[in-house]
Parts: sequence; structure tokens; C-alpha cells
Amino acid sequence: MEFETVIPLDQGFDALYGLEVDEMGDELVLARVPVRDAVKQPMGLVHGGVYTSMAEAMASAATAVAVAPDGNAAMALANQTSFLRPIVEGTIHARAVRRHRGRTTWLWDVEMTDDDGRLCALTRITVAVRPRPA
Repeated sequence: MEFETVIPLDQGFDALYGLEVDEMGDELVLARVPVRDAVKQPMGLVHGGVYTSMAEAMASAATAVAVAPDGNAAMALANQTSFLRPIVEGTIHARAVRRHRGRTTWLWDVEMTDDDGRLCALTRITVAVRPRPA
């Protein structure tokens, strides 16, 4: 099943903040967001919502792709992010790794780093898997 047929990330909110997916599978997702003024909070740092949005989009989309052939849908159930180091320029690089693939929930850890490879934010996200509505 083609990724775009399940959940397009090149439109809507994900396009608004600039999410670019480089690789997507049911165990690993790699993505990035170029830093620009529109994604910064008033103090000049990348807004925390960008990190959490990246993690949710990456984990939900990868789960959705994997469960769609069985008639299921995926939606975020919980999202907890720790902010460790600010990013003010360059690119946010994100690496999502699936930790659990259950019948009704999947668990992902997402690490966000700066251009120097320093860990800047860490998200654990739980994705619910439910039958696709009619």
C-alpha cells in the first residue's frame, strides 16, 4: 500500500510547519523540519509544539500504513515530550523507532537532534489501533 494513500503528510498542519519525511517503515521513520521563524516561539527557540507534532505525525502515519491492510486506523493516544536542548537554526532531525507492536496499541520513541547530532527532544508516543470507521 502506498504511503500517500493512507495519510498524506504533505498537506494540512504537517505541511504548515514543514515536515519532510525521508524514510518510513513499520519499525523506523526518519523525518526533518527546516528551522525558520514561523516555527519559533517569541524567545527565538523552536516551539515545543513542533517537536510533539513531528513525533505524532511520524508515529501515527507509520502505524496507519501498517494497519490499513487489515481494515484498521491509527490515531495518537498519548504523547509525552521532554525538551533537553533548544534548537534556534538549521534543521530538526527526527528518528522514530517502534518499541511495541500490539493488537490495539503501538509504542514509539522519537529522538529529535540538531545539525550537530545533539539530542534536543525526546518523545514517547502511544498510537491506538482501531477498526476503520465505515
